[in-house]
Amino acid sequence: MHMLQKNILYLLCCTSAVLISSCSSFFKEQEEREPLARVGDTYLYREDVAALVQDDMSAEDSTLFVTNYINNWASKQLLLSKSKINLPEEKLAEFDRLVSDYRADLYTRAYIEALVLQAKDTAVTRSQLEQYYEREKENFKLNEKLVQLRFVGMPNQFLDLDGVKTRIRNWKDSDKRYLDSIAVQFKKMHFNDSVWVSASRVVEEIPPLTPSNETSYLKKSQFFELQDSLEVYLGIVTNVLEVNDTAPFEYIEPDIRQLILNRRRLNYIKKLETEIIDEAIKKKEFEVYEDKN
Repeated sequence: MHMLQKNILYLLCCTSAVLISSCSSFFKEQEEREPLARVGDTYLYREDVAALVQDDMSAEDSTLFVTNYINNWASKQLLLSKSKINLPEEKLAEFDRLVSDYRADLYTRAYIEALVLQAKDTAVTRSQLEQYYEREKENFKLNEKLVQLRFVGMPNQFLDLDGVKTRIRNWKDSDKRYLDSIAVQFKKMHFNDSVWVSASRVVEEIPPLTPSNETSYLKKSQFFELQDSLEVYLGIVTNVLEVNDTAPFEYIEPDIRQLILNRRRLNYIKKLETEIIDEAIKKKEFEVYEDKN
């Protein structure tokens, strides 16, 4: 019996030593986290701030940054503490619910976006674009004036001004080749008159044009010669579409492509949500209880 008591005492001593050793190790790990500041029972640790300090900061800048961060952190913690004391219980409950909802939204949104990205289908054929355009054409009304034109901007002292004027009017293949050959002498040029451009963009490119006078110059078949203190601009408008006209396919094509991709994305998300619920029901992970009232 005496021997048994000695063995028990020995085991208790060993156990105590192990516990003390474990506790010592635990407290040591806690002490390794160096606190920078404390508000009540909440601590801000050096490692929490270290990741925010940029490598290219000077010692003075990093010290100032850390000081400001600590002060902002303390201010938020103190205000948070006082808000929990002074705000009504129902308001705190409402805020807790909003925080919980927001947290859930962040997680689910990130997960859904990851799945969408993994299954992303960005291939849109010309035929699909045209079919969508024809089907929704009435919804594609212009909210700004569009023009097709060609123009050049050149120094006021340009020697062959009349020659350029003639060629930009005629616009035969030989005229195009000639103007291309001397293009380095132009300040600005736009020869692709099959492209639709907004009138506001043209006004930006040609300084003598203004919102108040553009209606006089940006008319179909209108040739214009405009000049400021530095340059002279020669151009001819080949076509015009006014506000509320149907947007041309070429102009609206990038928007149609994005609309198709957005619709695919929404359809995929809707399908994904349905499949998740169906799978949960089959696995008995989700059920709705009948209202017995």
